[in-house]
Amino acid sequence: MGHGAVRAGEGRVSSAIPETRNGLPSHDTFSRVFRLLDPESFGACFQKFMGKFSAACQGVIAIDGKVLRRSFDKASGKSPLHMVSAWGCDQRLVLAQVATDAKSNEITAVPKLLSLLSLKGTIVTVDALNCQRAIAQQIIDQGGDYAFALKGNQGTMYDDLRVFLDDPLTMPTTRHSTTDADHGRIETRAVAISTDIDWLQQRHQWPGLTAIGKIPRVRETGDKTSTETAYYLFSAQITAERGGSVVRDHWGVENRLHWCLDVTMNEDSARNRMDNGQQNLAVLRHMALNVMRKEETKMSLRGKLKKAAQNNSYLVKLLALFEMQLPWAIRLLRRLCASLSFWA
Repeated sequence: MGHGAVRAGEGRVSSAIPETRNGLPSHDTFSRVFRLLDPESFGACFQKFMGKFSAACQGVIAIDGKVLRRSFDKASGKSPLHMVSAWGCDQRLVLAQVATDAKSNEITAVPKLLSLLSLKGTIVTVDALNCQRAIAQQIIDQGGDYAFALKGNQGTMYDDLRVFLDDPLTMPTTRHSTTDADHGRIETRAVAISTDIDWLQQRHQWPGLTAIGKIPRVRETGDKTSTETAYYLFSAQITAERGGSVVRDHWGVENRLHWCLDVTMNEDSARNRMDNGQQNLAVLRHMALNVMRKEETKMSLRGKLKKAAQNNSYLVKLLALFEMQLPWAIRLLRRLCASLSFWA
């Protein structure tokens, strides 16, 4: 982009936020501000922004983590930032997030994340890493239900459940099959759910458990065929059709959140590493993504970002969505930009 185009862009933003009469703050000034902002306070700002959405949230909430791959700092030995997010699958919004500095700490971050949410009337999904008794109990205590992927990290419980559901003599309570053909592949899923769990609870006493499930997946791509089987724990009385839908909804956090952050917003290429910069900018990306989702123009996320950069009226429309949801924050942003412009 040429220097003239940059100056034209400054004029558009300055007119959208009239207080920046001395021009936009420089790159280095913005960098210092986001490095020095307290991430806990900035995260609380996001949570207040999303408060009414999470309070009214229904359906599936998917919990998953993402590493900001280039946020590591070899010189100081700082590991990459790991953001654990709660994704509202029906709303297609980030409802909350918690930062941690290592994948192993995701288990301790999830309870903090859940405490920020209203879970009544929702089904919370997690991957096998976070299939933990304490997390299951917390979800039940907060009035929600869960659908947990179960793998070998639960030891004998996984073995017992797998042997039972794989037995040809086991009669599931409910069954449902689907076949999808897309992107040159055919995928068949056969969902089987059983509520015959008294024997399992006598051995393991898992919090809130009411059903167990098995989903074999057969994927055909060209002349190759692959098969995998996944096992699940459910706290709600659920049909096989609904159970399969909930499990598929979980992957929306990968396709509609993480993929957008990486491919559209280039998050993995961001080199913010010093102080609090990487965490604060990760929260800011989530806020921007939510506003883009709430704006109703029929356009891709990439198209909306480009239009906001080129069209002043559309930019003002997006800023107005911030102001409607969190008026004090946009006023603070305007004052901050006005003050920073003297140091640009």
